[in-house]
Amino acid sequence: MSEPIIAELEAKIAHTISVLQQAVAEYAEGKVVFANSLGAEDVVITDLISKHTPQIGMFVLDTGRLPEETLKLLTDVQALYRNLTVEVYYPEAADVEQYVRENGVNAFYESQEMRKGCCFVRKIKPLKRALAARDAWITGLRREQSVTRDEIGFKEFDEGNGIDKFNPLADWTEKEVWAYIHAHKVPYNELHDQHYPSIGCAPCTRAIAVGEDVRAGRWWWENPETRECGLHPATPAADQEQAKPVNVMDFLPK
Repeated sequence: MSEPIIAELEAKIAHTISVLQQAVAEYAEGKVVFANSLGAEDVVITDLISKHTPQIGMFVLDTGRLPEETLKLLTDVQALYRNLTVEVYYPEAADVEQYVRENGVNAFYESQEMRKGCCFVRKIKPLKRALAARDAWITGLRREQSVTRDEIGFKEFDEGNGIDKFNPLADWTEKEVWAYIHAHKVPYNELHDQHYPSIGCAPCTRAIAVGEDVRAGRWWWENPETRECGLHPATPAADQEQAKPVNVMDFLPK
């Protein structure tokens, strides 16, 4: 990595820390939480929270169909970051049973409606429980990830959940995410080394080919414009807000 890229990444790290600190400052203790998907971006945020804002709580949504490698990483994260509390939310058994009984265990392959129905049961409803009584949440979304995320701000109002939402890595590149992971020896999902840049439920995630979009392995049977589960609906640009006016040059080495 060249020196200019290192300097730019250092500036982005400093800015990300400032966004996390802003979230802590703006809300009462326990009112802001990090939704940890255990993806590459989210292990970066986990490491930064542990080092700089450990008072931020976090949770993982275990859909019941996560890859074994993801569950292993969850165990590793809980063991390494002892100063953090990581809650795990599961779908309601009755909801899953009803969906499978009425539609079949793999109905999500049949249509976008069926897929979103499965996501609703396994992700959206548990997310609602996780965000209940919260005033803000933090995600690992990046603009570079997909066409549905290319206008996200560092801070937005999440209309669906009625709370604020911080995306502290919004302007990070994939290269910068991995530079941080390797430099700080952050544990990550083993599937990333098998060409899985984006990892969700096992039956809805596949490896991608060289040159494919990083989200090409998620719900690959659908159009790119529809490849969201509903956790992160697109936010109109007019509703976005820069977390705090920051001059990135202020963070560069003098």
